[in-house]
Amino acid sequence: MVVGAAIVLGGRVLACARAHPPPTAGKWEFPGGKVETDETEVDALIRECREELGVAIAVGDRVGGDQVLGHGRAVLRVYLASLCGPAQPTALEHSALRWLAADELDQVDWLPADQPIVAELRPYLVSAGAAPGRPVSS
Repeated sequence: MVVGAAIVLGGRVLACARAHPPPTAGKWEFPGGKVETDETEVDALIRECREELGVAIAVGDRVGGDQVLGHGRAVLRVYLASLCGPAQPTALEHSALRWLAADELDQVDWLPADQPIVAELRPYLVSAGAAPGRPVSS
């Protein structure tokens, strides 16, 4: 199982450019990673965002359905999330970070597994953009 965080702030979602491996370097994704055997999906997201971005998050509802990865060897699940505390994300494991509004989502080259999630997220960002800074509900 692989989990991703759609971190939303003020009607924008955080997108991360992969630094490696070479076949996916430069492609954009939601931060996250593999769920360890002793973790829940939420625990894994919290750990991954701390390791990859240096931030604490609160995890909310799922976005979209399961996305099959690696010829059926893994499943990606993405959750809405919000930042906890004053720390801002830092690209500790990615080559770049961008905050994208609903009308900017197509400006980056998303990984194939993230593309259906982006489509599901677009209406949420439009409604969240009407209330800047509104936190994600859990």
